[in-house]
Amino acid sequence: MKLGIVGSGAIVSYTVPFLKRNGIEVNALWCRSIELDRGQQYAKEYDIKGLYTDYDEFLQDDSFEVTYIGLINSLHYEYARKALEAGKHVICEKPFTSTGCEAKKLAEIAKEKNLMIFECVMPRFNLNLNAIRENLDKIGEIKLVQSAYSQYSSRYGKYLEKIVLPAFDPELSGGAMYDIGVYCISFVTELFGIPQDYHYCANIGYNGIDTSGQLSMDYGSFKANCTAAKDSNGFSGFCIQGENGYIYSDNQPGDLRDIYLVINKEKPIRLDRVEFDDCRENMFQALNHIIEEKDYEKCYALLDNSVKTMKLMEKARKSVGIIFAADQRKEEE
Repeated sequence: MKLGIVGSGAIVSYTVPFLKRNGIEVNALWCRSIELDRGQQYAKEYDIKGLYTDYDEFLQDDSFEVTYIGLINSLHYEYARKALEAGKHVICEKPFTSTGCEAKKLAEIAKEKNLMIFECVMPRFNLNLNAIRENLDKIGEIKLVQSAYSQYSSRYGKYLEKIVLPAFDPELSGGAMYDIGVYCISFVTELFGIPQDYHYCANIGYNGIDTSGQLSMDYGSFKANCTAAKDSNGFSGFCIQGENGYIYSDNQPGDLRDIYLVINKEKPIRLDRVEFDDCRENMFQALNHIIEEKDYEKCYALLDNSVKTMKLMEKARKSVGIIFAADQRKEEE
């Protein structure tokens, strides 16, 4: 896979090294003009030949066929759409888009142009997810599912001082659900699909953003709860409870490691199918394989789930009054 990176944030510094370890070429980098110094530093440090501040010019570079978008949430749709229209495959950071309509449009363009587009939600690309699927029947009829990710944000102190950074800015599609809750929700929907009904209950900050919250999901015969918190520390992990036992991990659902099966209170059995040091590296290995094998069926199955989950998340946040700038743009159109 030959990659062009969009963005010059810290994500570049910890992503490029493992990309190169896995034989993925990083041949171009786009950054904003005001971040050119940092872009030049990255280009030199990681031997990236093409450096651009003009996005259209970047997309005309034929040294890469896949665009990796690592920008703030609100820019995902615009930059992903332009990349697809330029004939590039796309790997887009989570959350996929700001709205379900945006996600649907990207999927339509990709399929129309016979291109691949992926959302960087790590559980979907982890072989350990298959291990969970294959052992669900052992725990009997499922009753409850808990999926949680709590991490006191390094930006929350500034937020309390009324300095709003992107992670807490509704104009930029921030908030607990979109930043880290997406891992918990995607973990559940990847295993069980979209629920029959759902309800979001959130702690809303002074600027109308969710600093933490819980999404209750009704699947009829069982219930699921997805918790995400950026304003406090707490439990991160998951537990799938059945009449005969349970499957659990004490790592946040994006990691999907150290997964155990417990039947009738017996000794836990470890289910991990793959071992890895970095869950993002594991994800890019899987993405590289799908792209290299031209597995469009796999890509579009994952894409359809991204679209459905994005629609769910949009409705959930709107139900508690969280309005993004992207919502207003849709109304204007």
